[in-house]
Amino acid sequence: MDGHDADNTKQSTADMTAFLQFLNCVLLDEMGNRIDELEQSINDLRAEMGQEGSPSPSAPLKTREEPKSAEDS
Repeated sequence: MDGHDADNTKQSTADMTAFLQFLNCVLLDEMGNRIDELEQSINDLRAEMGQEGSPSPSAPLKTREEPKSAEDS
């Protein structure tokens, strides 16, 4: 293998890396758009069912802690 082949291999590797990074970005954007569409569809269905104000089943329920007053200390 001479120096010319080594340069081609390095360039080919760099090209493949750049292509895969670009592809990852495109796929992540597409997945994000599909998730947004799914969330919108879920919200539309909830509105049709009359449950607009109900929390998302995937959202964790927060337990509300009562603030401590100076008298409790």
